[in-house]
Formats: sequence, C-alpha cells, structure tokens
Amino acid sequence: MNMNNIIFTGMKSKNDIVAAVDIGTTKIVTAVARRNENNRIEILAISRADSKGVRRGVVRNIEETVASIQSTVDLVKKQSGIDFSEVYVGVAGEYIRSMRNRSYLNRDSWEEEITEQDIRLLLDDSFRVPVDAMEKVIHVLPQDFVVDNEPGIINPVGMTGKRVEGNFHIVIGKIDSLKTVERCLRHLNLSVKSFILEPIASAEAVLTDDEKEAGVALIDIGGGTSDLAIYYDGIIRHTAVIPFGGNVITSDIKEGCGILLRQAEMLKIKYGSALGDMEDENKVATIPGISGREPREVSFRTLAYIIQARMEEIIDRIMFQIETSGYADKLAAGIVITGGGALLRNLPHLIKFRTGMDVRLGYPSEHLAGNLTQEANHPMYSTCLGLIMLGCEEQTKNKEEVGETVAVENPREEQSENEKFKQPIIQGTKTPGRTIFKSLQEMFSNLFTINDSNM
Repeated sequence: MNMNNIIFTGMKSKNDIVAAVDIGTTKIVTAVARRNENNRIEILAISRADSKGVRRGVVRNIEETVASIQSTVDLVKKQSGIDFSEVYVGVAGEYIRSMRNRSYLNRDSWEEEITEQDIRLLLDDSFRVPVDAMEKVIHVLPQDFVVDNEPGIINPVGMTGKRVEGNFHIVIGKIDSLKTVERCLRHLNLSVKSFILEPIASAEAVLTDDEKEAGVALIDIGGGTSDLAIYYDGIIRHTAVIPFGGNVITSDIKEGCGILLRQAEMLKIKYGSALGDMEDENKVATIPGISGREPREVSFRTLAYIIQARMEEIIDRIMFQIETSGYADKLAAGIVITGGGALLRNLPHLIKFRTGMDVRLGYPSEHLAGNLTQEANHPMYSTCLGLIMLGCEEQTKNKEEVGETVAVENPREEQSENEKFKQPIIQGTKTPGRTIFKSLQEMFSNLFTINDSNM
C-alpha cells in the first residue's frame, strides 16, 4: 500500500484534523485522523519508530526522544500532507499515581434542587486535593454521589438535599516529567492539546460499551509499563501503572540465556511463549556466538519458563490492583489485554489460568475506517488510536458548543421555550434527559487538559 497516495475526500479545513503522539518506552507512534461522515475514525497517516531516551514511560534523554518523535511526525506529515501543530499526548509511567477522594458541599436549603453548578463545585474541590509540591492533578473522574447520606446515586441533578458528596478517582502526575514531554514536542514546533492517561485512551479504542457496563479490566502491556483501567456500570473505577512490561522479560531472557539484548528480544518475539509446559523441550533456537564464539542453543521450553516466571509476577501485581479496587468480583466481562506485549503467544491462557477470568485480545478495528484500517488495526496502536478518538470527541463537542453559542448570540432569531431547554446550562449538557454518565463525560472534558498556568 502506498500511503503517499491518500486522498482527502470531504475535508474542509485543518480544524477537522486530530493528531496524537504516543511516547512509549519501546516505540513512538504518531497518527493523524479525522471523523468521517459515518462518524467513524478515518486514519489518514500513522507511523511508528523505535523509542530512544525513554525508560519506563519517563523521558530520560531529551535529545534522543526528540529524534525518535521527529522521525514519526515528519513521516506522518509527509504522508498526509497535513502540517499539524497540536497533538494529544498519552501519559503513563513511574511518575503517575492515583487516589480516591470524597468532596462534599453543604447547601443553603434542602428544598432547592441540586444543579450542575453544584456538581462542578465538587469537581473543583477535588482538583484542589493536596498533592506533593511537584505534582499536578491530571484527571478527576466522577464515581458516584451521596445526597443526605443516601449513597450510590449516579445522577444527583434535580434531586433535593442539603448535603451533597461526590466520590472521585484522581490521577496525579509529576510536573517535571510532564514539562519534559512538552519541551520535547516544542523542539518540533508542536504544542500539547491535552495530556490523557494512556489506559483511558487504550480503553476507548478497544473496549465495548457492553464490557464497560458489565465490568471489565483493561490491561495495556507496553515495553516499560503495564497499565490498568477498570470499568463498571459504564464508569472508570480504578487506574494503575505497574512499572514492568516487555523490556523486563527481554532482560530476563538475556541474563538467563547469556546472550545479547537484541538477541533476547528477537527470541521473545519469534519463539516466545507464556506457558512453559506447552512447549516442546526438543525444539531449540540457535543463537550466533558473541565475537566468533560457539553458537548457543536455547530450548523453547526453557525460554517459555523464563517468560512465564516474569509474566506471572506482572499478573500478580495487576491482580493486587484489581483486588485493591474493590471490583474484583464485579468484572463480568473479565479481562481485555492490548498493547504490543499482549501478542505474546499463550498469554491469554496464562492470564485466564492465573486469574480465573475470561480473557480476550483487544484490537481497535471496530472504530476505524479508511484505507489504513488494516495497517492500524494492531494492539500496539491502541493507545495512539484511543488518543485520536478522544480528540475527535472533544473536537465534535467544541463545534457543537460554538454552533449553539452563535445561535444564542444572533439577535434576529427568536427562541421557542423548547429551544431554550436545549441550551447548555454547563458545558456539554444539552438536554435534561441525558444520562448523567454521558453528561459528566462531556461536562468534565477538561479533565483531559493540563492547566499550564498552574504548573
């Protein structure tokens, strides 16, 4: 496929374009896309390069990282013909942590209805939760609400009560790490449109609405980290970043077999398996000797046992996070794995055996359209494509709000009583009858944005 021959049909302006950069430990992925007339994501160009200068999701060498990002950005711009300047960026790594917080609001009268503004006050209070001096709140994700000691309320708007409490899941990142990513992109004349937690982006790309409602744990296995996002009743309930991924498995193979790191990576990708007992002990892979020495033979079963031992440790850490979340017994849809590390042979079987849950491999194909669908439909692209999808949603919402604002400000057009109800009381809430989860998603779209003035 010649991606230089992409035709942009129906494209109106650069404002229709969404670009994203996934800065991982082992790879950098850049993509540019738009939402087509069928409301599907059309990938216009996508590029991947080996990541250098990043360790466990944290930029350690700005010069090397900039070079890696530039190689993908330049290629995407060339293939698409789009000179974009803003990108959505995924965040994950050792500098990310999460916590739970409960905010409360004492109202003047229990007879007055709870409004969206009351919910916003609770949200703002959670953004001000005390964190370390060099940390910043990235996301505040609403869970449920309590009205006058009545718990488990999903939509408190319209109810009456004097005391309103909100339970929130808060994601926190280190300011210096976020600023370092911004500096890398500024070297390429790119600005950060929004920072988005990577497991949230990956979940957007590979999970279905039914899975999110039934209860599901998404595991995104990358090179430096394994990211976790738990959904239940359509709401994200827990996130975590486990500081182990495919790279530590490669290091184990290197040490266990006495070979070079690049040889260990090749063995893992080509012959690796997550279940040692299923491998034939008579099958061996021959590895060239170092500097003319005798070649080494590595048994497939030995290789698999090395991989299995480390994967079991990673799975156990993930299960600890799932149990800590309090939703371990509510995951009717089981586990979905994605990311480049998810392609390890027999890994779904090992996870199912270790956890007792159903497991499937997550691909982002359901939401894609256009000529590059087959090429982009790969677990390693889930995070980047999820960033694109969230960017398209934000873009669509912003356009709707601009259109509505123009309609209100036109003095020559009269509004009917019904049309007045369609005007948003707060950002993103257009009609009183919408579910609170969808309304909160849109209302809190600014959760995906870092306020630079406070950093």
